[in-house]
Amino acid sequence: MPKAASLKPADPVASARAAVLDGVGREIAASFPGITRLGGQIVAALYLGDRPLSMDELSEELGRSKSNIFANLRGLEAAGIVERHRASGTRHDTFALRGKYPDVVVGAYLTRLRRVVLDKVNLCNRSLGLLGDAEGPEADALREKLTTLLRKYERFATVFAEIIPVTEGPVDLEDLIDNIPSAMMGVFSSMARRALGLSPRALVDGRDKKAASRKS
Repeated sequence: MPKAASLKPADPVASARAAVLDGVGREIAASFPGITRLGGQIVAALYLGDRPLSMDELSEELGRSKSNIFANLRGLEAAGIVERHRASGTRHDTFALRGKYPDVVVGAYLTRLRRVVLDKVNLCNRSLGLLGDAEGPEADALREKLTTLLRKYERFATVFAEIIPVTEGPVDLEDLIDNIPSAMMGVFSSMARRALGLSPRALVDGRDKKAASRKS
């Protein structure tokens, strides 16, 4: 009877590394239009590599062509996530994250979101200007919708300008949260839950459970 082939156990380091590359790849692709899963894998590779990497090294690490690597690097540079370097006397560029991961991704995402909000404010104002003093039911309905939309986006813009004054670049959310007094966090949490129509935590943990048990 032939001897059964022994199964070699998977390398746990390689498995964990592959999981990080895949997970970050999906995260970046879902958050930034124009950047594919490979772009996210580049971010993960640069984070795990602990040093700037060349296109050749990234191509070998990820098993993809240099043309695909280059296309995604351009998108990551445009998003403010990756920057290129060329040491004096060398012929090839190397690439590194613009800051710590995930701080650099959080900063890039907030920058993109802020630009989207400001773009929509400008769009509403431009559309209202084109509508002008036009009269009639159709014009009135459109004016009302645009005015409502403008008011919402202007409030979002106020949040970015005053409550979350984020500048372009990495954002350390951990440090930001650690520097907010716990009492203020509690107030903000209560206000946010009320605005979203959720019960305060105290009620969820206490009276809401009793109410739920009575209904059942």
